[in-house]
Parts: sequence; C-alpha cells; structure tokens
Amino acid sequence: MRSANWFGKKGKDGVIYRSWFKKQGIPSFELESGKPVIGICNTWSEYTPCNSHFRQLAESVKHGIYEAGGLPVEFPVMSLGETLIKPTAMLYRNLVSMDVEESIRANPMDGVVLLCGCDKTTPSLVMGACSVDLPTIVVSGGPMLTGKFRGQSISTSDVWRFSDAYRSGNLSNDHLKAAENGLCRSDGHCGVMGTASTMACMVESLGLSLPANAAVPATDTARKVLAHLSGMRIVEMVKEDLRMSKILTRKAFENAIMANAAIGGSTNFVVHLLAIAGRIGVELHLDDFDAFSRNIPLLANLQPSGKYFMEDFYYAGGLPAVLRQLLPKLHRDALTVNGKSIGANNEQAECYNEDVVATIEKPFNQQSGIAVLHGNLCEQGAILKPSAATPALMKHKGKAVVFETIEDYKARIDDPSLNIDETSVMILKNVGPKGYPGMPEVGNMGLPPKLLSKGITDMVRISDGRMSGTGFGTVVLHASPEAAAGGNFAVVQTGDLIELDVEKRLLQLHVSETELAQRKANWKPLPPVSDRGFVGMYIQTVEQADKGADLNFLKGGSGSEVTRDSH
Repeated sequence: MRSANWFGKKGKDGVIYRSWFKKQGIPSFELESGKPVIGICNTWSEYTPCNSHFRQLAESVKHGIYEAGGLPVEFPVMSLGETLIKPTAMLYRNLVSMDVEESIRANPMDGVVLLCGCDKTTPSLVMGACSVDLPTIVVSGGPMLTGKFRGQSISTSDVWRFSDAYRSGNLSNDHLKAAENGLCRSDGHCGVMGTASTMACMVESLGLSLPANAAVPATDTARKVLAHLSGMRIVEMVKEDLRMSKILTRKAFENAIMANAAIGGSTNFVVHLLAIAGRIGVELHLDDFDAFSRNIPLLANLQPSGKYFMEDFYYAGGLPAVLRQLLPKLHRDALTVNGKSIGANNEQAECYNEDVVATIEKPFNQQSGIAVLHGNLCEQGAILKPSAATPALMKHKGKAVVFETIEDYKARIDDPSLNIDETSVMILKNVGPKGYPGMPEVGNMGLPPKLLSKGITDMVRISDGRMSGTGFGTVVLHASPEAAAGGNFAVVQTGDLIELDVEKRLLQLHVSETELAQRKANWKPLPPVSDRGFVGMYIQTVEQADKGADLNFLKGGSGSEVTRDSH
C-alpha cells in the first residue's frame, strides 16, 4: 500500500507518523495492518448550499470503507458554490484542482472518494485526481426536490422566466419573493438538468461512479446507500489497482459526449470535459463534441430543454434508462469503477415513464447535443445548445448591438433609447477566461424591457463567456479566441452584420478582411483586473475555452510519487 510509506516505516519516521494519527483515537494496529487508507475529499461548506449535506454523506462513505476493511480519512478542499462566490466560481476551478492534486499526492492515501455537488466541484475534483491517478470513485450530492409556486412545479431554470416577467412588469416583487420561498426546498444541487446535474451524469457516463449515481435526490435514503456502497467499492478498487487512467479512455469520453446529448446537458460540459481530458492525457477536440452528438436525439424531457425535473428523472429510471437506449451507439465495453463495462451495467435498466425518458425510436426532440460553430467571428470555434434554442432563430442575420463589458451591458440594457429590436444580434465582449477573468455565466443576457413588453422572449446572443446550465435561448457561447485575446471577436462593432446558420455550423461577421485588419491594428486590450496572486497567474496562463480553459502548466499527469521526504 502507498500509505505504508508513512505508517509502515520503522524507527523514528514510523513512530512520528503513527503517533500523530493516534492523537485522533486511531490505534496502531489500524495503521500497521496494511489496510487501504482511503481519502474522502469533501467539498462541504456553508458557503456552498448545494453541498451543505456532505458531512452526513461522508459518514455514509466512511461506514462503507470500514465495512470493506479500509481506513477512511476525510480531508477538505476549497469549495466552489456557483450560488454565492464572486466574481465567478469558474475563476477558481483550476485553483481547486491544484488543491486536490497536491492534497492527494502529499498525504498517505491509497485511494480517494470525491464528494462533488455544485457545478465546479465535480470537474475541479476530477481534474486534480486525474493528475495523480490513484484509484478514485465519485459520489455526487444529488439534486434537490422539486419546488412549488402557485401550485406549479419550479426549479432554478424558472429564475430566468421570473426575472423577465419582473423586468417587463408582469410579476410583482411580492410574487417574486413568494417564488423565492419555494425555489430551493431541500438539500441538493439544482433540480434541473443544469451544470451540476450534467456533471453528475458526466461522471456516471465516464464510468467514474456507481450506476444510478447521477439522479438520486440528495434527501433520498438511496443517496446514503449509494455513498455506503461507494465506500465499500473504493477499497476493492485499491486492491485491484483500478486507477482513473484505466477507466478514462478515449472510448469513455466519446460515451460521455453521446450521453450528454441525450440528456440535454449543460454547455459547460464542453469546457470541463476538455479540461479533464487534458489532465488524463486523452486527445479530445472541440469538434468531437459536434461529431459524437450530432446523430444522438434528445431523450430526456427535462428543464431547461423540456418540462420535467431531476426528481422526475430519478423516478423514471435515471441515467441508466437513457444509457440503455444509447447502448447500440455507445462503446459498450468501456470499463467503469465497479469493474464491469458500461454495457453490462445498463443493459437491464428499465424506464418507468417514457414521457420523461423517451425511446431512441421516438425521441423527445431530434435536436440535441452541442453544435460547434466556425467562422470569422470565432476563428477557434464557438458553441450553441440547439435543444434550448428557438428554431426560428437557428438561421438568422442581424445587425450587432455590442456591449464592450458586462458593466456596459448593465448600464445600457434597460435604457428605452437603446437602438435595438428583435432582429438585432446582442454581442457581449470581455467575459472570456482572461477578459473577465474567469468566464462567468452571463452569456444568456436578459433582453431589453422594451422588447420583453412586446412579448419577445428570445434573441440571438453571442459572447465569449459561458451560460448557466439552467439557462436557455439562442445563445452562442465560448467564442474563441475571446475579445481579450485580440481575435475578430474583439473588434466587432455595433451595426456590423452577423450571420448565424446552425445547420451549416456557421458564425460569420460580414466585414471585409481589410477592414478587420485595420480595426485590429488600432485595437488595445482592456487593462487586466489584477496582476497579483492567483488571479494574476490565471490571466497569464489560462488557455482559451476551446482548449478547456485550464492553466497551461497543469496539462498532463504528475503521478502519486512524493519526490522528497523530510523525515
């Protein structure tokens, strides 16, 4: 066992390591018996409400580890709550991945359980664990129960509808407060197919969690049972030396892309999966997301692309019901953490409600997946989620209305004199990885009140930022290179004609190359918001969205070996 390099040593070195652990009430034989030491990487925090139940969830994991003959040791890492953290949790995803990587390598553990919930906690923990490559299993926190407002089911996707209704004068502040009371009614992350649920589905379809992990509600006793079983399984994984690199093959990534298409997963899936692939050393490119999702229909009728909620998804059979429908298209032999293939795990899965999880023969929507766009407005690509877009806007030409920064947008969007109509294309710059920094979820810009009052509910919106997985609309995201990097997106101006053609995967700025060259010659980047600490390092080293927005020096693995020993 790797942990024997600490606890199995003789003489002074062994004494000091064992002595410190005895201080916590752990007897010597627990440390000298050769039991696998299992780290439980916990993202519990009261500042991350989605993960507020993780203390109890960790106890269930511990019970499973003890039962299987292991020794559990819980440790914290920085917790990223998209709910509260400013300026954006994405700014710190890579920082947390470093925290996870160094914590795993530096401490005596033979395997690790990752407790993940809110959006960025899952990719950051998986990225860090990939770089060390020990036996690893993921336990997601689970979605919250469905909320209620005026007798209707609601969850976080409805925030955008409530906001538009409030800004247009169709919803009073009192009613907005009443909706607030019913929105988040239990422990757990967003109750829709937002980014947190997408990430839970991602780890299950990659093979990093036990089957059915993704959809079990946080408050259901089945979540604790799954945590217990995961604790038992990680002990066996250590004995089998079943490391992440044996599971996270190219086949696993292709499976995850197809599954994401079928569930209508968040656009954030793209930037996170690219970063994970970069850490484990699998070649994955932006166009792969289009290629492997193009022929996969939308099967899950879940908000924001459909009508149901994650609680309904669980009762209908959860992700296994979707994966069974996809098995003819998936790499069935891809290995998972329980030692079985993804095909074996899901071939007997049942669907209990075909209105929630449709069949491959009669899908909920033929439009699915992630459309990867190319053109001179996004030389390195941009993305759009067809299932969340308005069909009539998927082929559109309009004149740009440009907002240079998020502050510029906020200052002008409510102005009745703003020169904009429903045919316009809204452009938001300088919200990419370097420019913001951190690439916030502001791409689905709220429409101007004067258009909302006319009944307009969607417009083409383009940015170099991201969108919440709970969001929807004809929203082009992750335009790369971002404005702060000086590509064509940096110099688009109000009045320029822009063409979007999703079927042709085209995003084109109708401005001559001569004019673009002249504009770029006169272009000056905005000054960085900081040049110190992590933020300064992030701005200097973060890669573009089409590469996963990881820090350039974190690509690839570093292994589990501790190169220096001070004792």
